[in-house]
Amino acid sequence: MKLNAKWKSLLSDELNKPYFKDLMSFLEDEQKTQTTFPVDENIFSAFNLTSFDDIKVVVLGQDPYHGKGQGHGLAFSVQGGITFPPSLKNIFKEYIDDLGFDIPVSGNLTLWAEKGVFLLNTVLTVRESHAHSHKNKGWEVFTDAVIKIISDRKKYVVFILWGKPAQFKSKLIDESKHLILRAPHPSPLSSYRGFFGSKPFSKVNTYLKSHNINEIDWKLK
Repeated sequence: MKLNAKWKSLLSDELNKPYFKDLMSFLEDEQKTQTTFPVDENIFSAFNLTSFDDIKVVVLGQDPYHGKGQGHGLAFSVQGGITFPPSLKNIFKEYIDDLGFDIPVSGNLTLWAEKGVFLLNTVLTVRESHAHSHKNKGWEVFTDAVIKIISDRKKYVVFILWGKPAQFKSKLIDESKHLILRAPHPSPLSSYRGFFGSKPFSKVNTYLKSHNINEIDWKLK
């Protein structure tokens, strides 16, 4: 698993803690007998595509998609050519309504990641066809530390927290120097309770502009 040098330095304490070593042992054992996603080289894609210094927005997901060919290490994103999962389909509905863009051809959100949108899942791996199968193995402790580091060491980041599990993380974020956008999760079960019409993309840019930070170009191909 590859993790870029800046992140490795920032997270060196976490990477050396017993819980993280136990997590890596669990994952190694799991991979011997099960298919897990994403593949090893993509587990830290969010970190490797969005450098710490470039983060303007954090979008917090839960665990990776558990279907073959779907997840590739970015929250809510799927690889090109893969059918949009329901939550991503609803994100794109709001993207179209908020920004007036056409529906993207691909569900791959790498372009966002490269522009400062840190697409972080709270759990970074999963067993094929078993949602939440790597829950409570240590990833949550690790990603909580990541959120806290971003909150402590940066200013004027927008944290997009969709759904109650993501919103529970707000306690890690200093709202005196960051913006939190809260809304229901974009899944079909909750999207009609306030996700649609929440206009997260334009709200991000309004906030960034108010702090003289270059806005995000949200347009996908």
